Amino acid sequence: MRSSPAMPPQQLPPLRALQAFEAVARTGSVMAAALEMGVSAGAVSQQVRKLEELLDLRLFERRGKGMELSTWGRLYHKELGTAFDRLRAAQQSLWRLRTESGLTVSCLSSVASKWLGTLLFDWQAAHAGARLRLVGAEREPDLQGGETDFRISYGEQSRHHAHHAELFTDWVVPACAPDLLASHTVRTPAELLDLPLIGIDWERVHRPPPNWADWARSAGMDGGGAVDSSLTFSLSSAAIDAALAGRGLVLAPIAMITGDLAERRLVLPFDHRLQLPQPYFLAWDRAALNKPFGREFQQWVMAAGRRQAGLSSGDIPLSRLKAGPGHRLASE
Repeated sequence: MRSSPAMPPQQLPPLRALQAFEAVARTGSVMAAALEMGVSAGAVSQQVRKLEELLDLRLFERRGKGMELSTWGRLYHKELGTAFDRLRAAQQSLWRLRTESGLTVSCLSSVASKWLGTLLFDWQAAHAGARLRLVGAEREPDLQGGETDFRISYGEQSRHHAHHAELFTDWVVPACAPDLLASHTVRTPAELLDLPLIGIDWERVHRPPPNWADWARSAGMDGGGAVDSSLTFSLSSAAIDAALAGRGLVLAPIAMITGDLAERRLVLPFDHRLQLPQPYFLAWDRAALNKPFGREFQQWVMAAGRRQAGLSSGDIPLSRLKAGPGHRLASE
């Protein structure tokens, strides 16, 4: 050993030298350690000698071609081995989380039940083996906390997330159950407003959607400000469910009634649309893209958003929809 002072206790030796020593001490041979580390036996021996020089201690006793831990080596390995065991356990835990856990997707409640939830049958059919948990929640999750991988939300709520992209901007349109129109004669937009009107008034964290007064003015009716809803819901899904039950006419976001229109559970008395003031967006944690099916899910949702943008704006006629899970286009 050298005569110069040993390495100060607060200074750590190179990790590669520590790894080589720990592997030799645990496996019992330089060759086994070399195979584990994917290097040559000479490289392992060189790292062990380097560590001994830095510590100014003999960690192994050389006996012919064999090596045994010295007293110092046994003491050192007792502590160091515990540290490497924890490192290996951390690596295994991370691997399990990445490969075995599914994807958790958080959405605004109405988006979860009326848009994404209706499309997931197509996702499941195209991605056998993928596991996905859909959570409907109004509060924005912490995507870096590890519990949620993706979030679909609206408007300015995107500022809560570091990584996000616009999905689509939706439009609203009058919709009702077919039986409601069968029992009322409606020839003009003005007569439409004589039906029971169901309103949607979102929480104040979102810019509000167009209301019935806005729709009346845009349809050319004077005094639109006097139009009022007999019943108002804070959730779009609840308002749409009331319309499905035949309780009235709802000014519904098209994305949330696309399936109902395809199945003829809802109809459009007048296809006069108003655009929402802000778009929906998809946000994600970057680690989610490294999970199985993570990047595929991101691309799939973005493609679904582009398709919905065409349906909601009228670029793709709603008449091309066909019934069934995912309400696919007739040409698909």
